[in-house]
Amino acid sequence: MEVERVQALAHGNLHELPEKFIRPAHERPENTRAIEGFRVPVISLSLPRNNLVDEISKACSEWGFFLITHHGISTALIQRLQEVGKEFFELPQGEKERYANDPSTGKFEGYGTKMTKNAEAKVEWIDYYFHVISPASKVNYEIWPNTPPSYREVTEKYNVELLEVTDKLLQLISEGLGLEGKVVRSSLGGEEIEMEMKINMYPPCPQPELALGVEPHTDMSALTILVPNEVPGLQVWKDGNWVAVNYLPNALFVHVGDQIEVLSNGKYKSVLHRSLVNKENTRMSWAVFCAPPHEAIIGPLPQLVDDGNPAKYSTKTFAEFRHRKFNGIPQ
Repeated sequence: MEVERVQALAHGNLHELPEKFIRPAHERPENTRAIEGFRVPVISLSLPRNNLVDEISKACSEWGFFLITHHGISTALIQRLQEVGKEFFELPQGEKERYANDPSTGKFEGYGTKMTKNAEAKVEWIDYYFHVISPASKVNYEIWPNTPPSYREVTEKYNVELLEVTDKLLQLISEGLGLEGKVVRSSLGGEEIEMEMKINMYPPCPQPELALGVEPHTDMSALTILVPNEVPGLQVWKDGNWVAVNYLPNALFVHVGDQIEVLSNGKYKSVLHRSLVNKENTRMSWAVFCAPPHEAIIGPLPQLVDDGNPAKYSTKTFAEFRHRKFNGIPQ
């Protein structure tokens, strides 16, 4: 099945959006503007430990989202990660299609475009590249781009450094819940936790006020750690309003996902967020989803449940959670 790519469409002298990209009136950015003056939490990992635990716990419970600085990943490595991702999307269309995925057959890894599930649904203004980057037992290098040649080396180095940051965040989150530092990580699968890279590519859009790059959603991961380019577009939902997230050079954007909300029995919130698009500029982001293996059984941590605070979520495998979320079945 040949898929119409958004990037190819955008480069085809398009002046008006095709109908399938035009959101319903109540979803359009022109009708749902973000409020000004809100500043999302920015947390330096160089803070003293107690302060760090408190700041992250507060951000997880009040926002489900925060930016981290002084995380130890070099500016040069982040720049290289972005360069090799951009180079892939600049390849001729036929070359990119060699890596095409096919979610309808369960082949999620590879080069893709978000498609509709039914005739009425709207399409998001995005192409993407998705693949697992760890653990090694789950990595399929045949899915990784051969061009640019440095793609694998750069991505593997970023994975190693990001794993260290992720382990630190999971420890801090665990301590913020009043638990030992290893509890949350081990509950998510420990060494079997999967790290999944998704490069999001939002080409210039002729009518950005009518479209969305990604519609409002929460991530089914435990955490999502994201690096954007300088073109703004990410918005998070806070107290009944959309809040625009400004670009902060070299910061990592951290989303609390559904699995942390479940494990924390609702103390920490999975953040609702969306992506807007831009008329003149290409927006890109590099998201890494930190998720349990499919067979992991996830439910509220027993230490956080008692007669006064009963379990708010059912316990199930992550595979079952994914199936329900993909298909709109209540959890």
